[in-house]
Amino acid sequence: MFEGLFQPMHLMIIAGIALLIFGPKKLPELGKGMGEGIRGFKAAMQDTAPIAAAAQSKEPEAKVGITTASYPSEPGAPR
Repeated sequence: MFEGLFQPMHLMIIAGIALLIFGPKKLPELGKGMGEGIRGFKAAMQDTAPIAAAAQSKEPEAKVGITTASYPSEPGAPR
């Protein structure tokens, strides 16, 4: 279905449109920001991988029940 979607000519047209929209000064800043975001995401994923593995290997801890506050059924009733 998507065969040949990103051919070199298509990528050149997309790059040209991006250059027209953002301009030559803003385009490197956008690329730098996207690169930093991707690197940050990868670092965060690598930091959480050992935590996730440790959480899966642990035996489940006792579940703590959540208590809900009970409110008076009548407005103006003493609390």
